[in-house]
Amino acid sequence: MYAILDIETTGGKFNEEGITEIAIHKYDGHTVVDQFITLVNPERNIQPFVVKLTGINNNMLKNAPKFYEVAKRIIEITKDCIIVAHNSEFDYRILRTEFNRLGYDYKRNTLCTVELSKDLIPDQPSYSLGKLVRSLGIPVTDRHRANGDALATVKLFKLLQTKDTTKQIIQSSIKEGHNPKKLDRKLIDIVEELPAITGVYYMHKEGGDIIYIGKSRNIKRRVNQHFTAPNSKSKKIQLHVTAVTYEETGSELVALLKENEEIKRLKPIYNRARKRTHYTHALYAFKDKNGYINLKIDVADGRKKSITTFSNKQSAHHFIEHNVEAYNLCLQLTGLSTVNAEKPCFNYGLRTCHGACITEESPEEYNLRVQELIEKNSYAHKNMIIVDRGREIEERSAIYIKDGQFEGLGFFNLNYQINNIKVLESIITKMENNRDSQHIIQSYLRSHKKLKIIQLPA
Repeated sequence: MYAILDIETTGGKFNEEGITEIAIHKYDGHTVVDQFITLVNPERNIQPFVVKLTGINNNMLKNAPKFYEVAKRIIEITKDCIIVAHNSEFDYRILRTEFNRLGYDYKRNTLCTVELSKDLIPDQPSYSLGKLVRSLGIPVTDRHRANGDALATVKLFKLLQTKDTTKQIIQSSIKEGHNPKKLDRKLIDIVEELPAITGVYYMHKEGGDIIYIGKSRNIKRRVNQHFTAPNSKSKKIQLHVTAVTYEETGSELVALLKENEEIKRLKPIYNRARKRTHYTHALYAFKDKNGYINLKIDVADGRKKSITTFSNKQSAHHFIEHNVEAYNLCLQLTGLSTVNAEKPCFNYGLRTCHGACITEESPEEYNLRVQELIEKNSYAHKNMIIVDRGREIEERSAIYIKDGQFEGLGFFNLNYQINNIKVLESIITKMENNRDSQHIIQSYLRSHKKLKIIQLPA
């Protein structure tokens, strides 16, 4: 029996957080047999960044039950259950902390769906709950609310069960209930000094050398995860780190680009796993003997010119399937069907393919739609600025693309600064244009469709 749960907290200092919302779904391995969902009055203020993230504010919790009023129900619904959570180390620690305040020693075995996903669904671009379930086609609603995230975790756990064909990986990943790792005072002090902001962080060993570089939308939380994680790399970091510095970026795209450049430049010892490329597959185009532009997903090859790149094969195929529908393209000419070339593709029968597969639609008409797709998903030969969040409310970030090359990035407060090319280039910090930076930008544009993009004259 499993108790699949998610907890929202006030944020704040390590082990001083309070629960603001909890959702528990009791799962027998096949179906949910019981559930408990409630807001909780934490008897302390919620950090502003948490209010913005979850939408839960102090006024909403005034009449909510206090933890001691729901503690018995939590004990009952999780009795004889394994606690399952996405980053169970965090949720289990929070639960134990709350029970410890009541003088009750709460112990349960735990399973972490982050660790299970890494074992059973390797090579995902991200294992954060939101990005992971989206990449797997799992619907999620009320993101960053306890019940929305708990339900997504239930669906994810069901998928992980089917992936565990030997029925041994999940069983062997269960951790016996015990006190979670207590942080050294040194590590607690480091975490307490860090802000919950978006940016790049640098871990230093004694003497100041950088041993690890990362990026996060919440630096405080991410560093805390490094300091509590049980894997080999995290244990080495915990042993050697003496300080953590950071650079606020406001924009996740800026953080990704800075992290990519800094790792390549500084080569920290514990970032060596990042030497491999960020992407595995790419979209290529070629004309067939009839003059139709064909699209093909293939393993990324740096020697060939691609339209765009993808972190894995699954996301690449999801992209092409979506665009076949969006642009009424032919299944055969996009590599999604291997039917005899003399026969129409399946979509022709549905009238969503206009007959390019049997030369019924002219190459000129068909290629116009393909070119539109290519133009939308490639910035080759374009001059443009991607405008994203800044570090302050009135500030914005600018990612500068010149003739299809990533030139660099900067921050601005006034629109004239980016409308005047000379002024723009003076505020831009030059950065290296490479395949990884191109992939980062293209992937970000695909997943953030509402970004402001300013097209510049050639």
